[in-house]
Amino acid sequence: MPINVVFFGSPEFAVPAINALARDPRFNVLLAVTQPDRPAGRGKQLRPPAVKLAAAELGIPVWQPESLRFPEAVAFLKDHPADLYVVSAYGEIFRREVLELPAHGVLNIHPSLLPHYRGSAPVQAAILNGESETGVSIIQMVRKLDSGPILAQSTMPLSDTETAGSLSERLAGLSGRMIPDVAADWVAGTIHARPQTEDLATYTRELTKAEGRIDWRQPAEEIERRTRAMSPWPGTWTMIDGKRLKVLELDISRKHLLPPGTITRSGTVILVGTGTSPIRLLRVQPEGRREVSAEEWYRGARLGPEARFENPADDGG
Repeated sequence: MPINVVFFGSPEFAVPAINALARDPRFNVLLAVTQPDRPAGRGKQLRPPAVKLAAAELGIPVWQPESLRFPEAVAFLKDHPADLYVVSAYGEIFRREVLELPAHGVLNIHPSLLPHYRGSAPVQAAILNGESETGVSIIQMVRKLDSGPILAQSTMPLSDTETAGSLSERLAGLSGRMIPDVAADWVAGTIHARPQTEDLATYTRELTKAEGRIDWRQPAEEIERRTRAMSPWPGTWTMIDGKRLKVLELDISRKHLLPPGTITRSGTVILVGTGTSPIRLLRVQPEGRREVSAEEWYRGARLGPEARFENPADDGG
């Protein structure tokens, strides 16, 4: 008999996992639980979660509760008895009565090598901190955030050009390759979970747009990593003359020494001072306009010789 599964997930990251389970004859995915459609884009049109679209293609029924905290949500889940729940980036900590519903508990897919980088932004944190590797952990979910016992882990090297978008995509693929065998072996009783070492636990917090602001007083290496870690969201940005400029792409220059935030041109190269080596701007997007090369922006901006980007402390930000 196939293992009856209810899958919980919302963003693109969760799609490889639901696809893998739905296409594996060892499983019967009874239901996909995902977040409600949310307004998105400039027109604020309702946009369905990626898991909803994937489930529709797979012929899996979809349920989109506002929260699992309410009694009616628990009652609905009781009406869909399952052997196992599998969770990937669903966006809500489960109450104890939900955790106790499936016969074999709840498995959670987390994109870090737990106990490192618990919380909502592990992919970005790995890039920001210059890690050489990260990975996927599959744990048994408990009430405490990302702290349940580990069933399986797989590591993945990080390149020095990795963005949060590209790394998330690779980790999502890895999770899809891992979850069918781990889930089947867990139900069969052939996997023995090991507790996490609490002394080694580190945490991440939910990202905000403010996290993308560049502080030019930081070392160039940290600014470069931040640009990659915040791509595609929330993106990195800076302020000049009271207007926001998105910084889409940059690299580190070993030439010159400039005060932090100072902007200068060397031939066709646009340089910005940092706390160490200058940064070479490559692509930017002025507020309310299309993205352009840094050189095109610089020509159009007509900056004076003393031009510089504002640091957060300059304007109280």
